[in-house]
Amino acid sequence: MSDRVQKPRLVLATANPGKARELQELLAGTGVECLSLIDFAGHPQVQETGRTYLENATLKARGIAEWCGLPALADDSGLEVDALNGEPGVDSAHFAGPQADDAANVAKLLAALAGVPPERRSARFRCVLVVARPDHKTLAVEGSCEGTIALEPRGASGFGYDPIFIPVGCDRTFAELGPEEKNQYSHRARAAQKLREVLVSFLTNHVVPGATCD
Repeated sequence: MSDRVQKPRLVLATANPGKARELQELLAGTGVECLSLIDFAGHPQVQETGRTYLENATLKARGIAEWCGLPALADDSGLEVDALNGEPGVDSAHFAGPQADDAANVAKLLAALAGVPPERRSARFRCVLVVARPDHKTLAVEGSCEGTIALEPRGASGFGYDPIFIPVGCDRTFAELGPEEKNQYSHRARAAQKLREVLVSFLTNHVVPGATCD
């Protein structure tokens, strides 16, 4: 009989390949086996009916954890543009419509900012990560990144609004940075760093600060 200790398993509750890949990279080395939801046939489409990042991430994490019987990690992120009163915010993924792709969302945002000078194009990315266990216990962490919106898309890396977001302290967009450079700035990397500190304890049924249960 093998005495090898089985790694804790975690299902990444996203069907977005770019986001799943980024989360796997950010959690590498934690000793947790990250499973992709894309590999689970017939997984449900959890409706994001919340009006905050925390509500939506919790809905997704709990929905997938209940469905598959394994702990699940969900991310809800958004871009908040000051000149647009915080829009698109929680509607970032569907800013240009329910079936909109990344290019359509970027195009609509740039059109909304037409004529707005660089000094008034401040924005931030926010990310909330929620881990839910099948026993309904949840753990949430948050990260953010301040920056500005570029005048036009630049770069071919990343996904979402990466081609038009320039983080503070950098003169390139997220899409012009490689994954390692992006992780020095990104909202998701900052949230993941907080999660790394407590993830294994939470998955192995230990109580950690910030955990909740309904």
